[in-house]
Amino acid sequence: QVQLVESGGGLVQTGGSLRLSCAASGSIFSINVMGWYRQAPGKQRELVATITNTGSTYCADSVKGRFTISRDNARNTVYLQMNSLQPEDTAVYYCNLQQDRGRQDYWGQGTQVTVSS
Repeated sequence: QVQLVESGGGLVQTGGSLRLSCAASGSIFSINVMGWYRQAPGKQRELVATITNTGSTYCADSVKGRFTISRDNARNTVYLQMNSLQPEDTAVYYCNLQQDRGRQDYWGQGTQVTVSS
């Protein structure tokens, strides 16, 4: 089992920045993919960004150039630096870890990000 604990959400004005963190603990494989998803009210959960254990990253077009994903393998922690936040970024952000070729899939409890206009 793997546990994921997110932190760093909050309320910020348009154009502001926030940094989300997600610490993983438990039975973590050396090969895995960590990522961030978000779900706005009334919408489906969507992928924001992912990063592999080797550092390969992917960012959704909607956040490219504004959000940066990174990780500290020694601490089993993934970060999401969010800059130039917009009201449409308002959502609950969830941390995700996949390993064992996707057969194991874990989620954090979510952290609220609210961007006021």
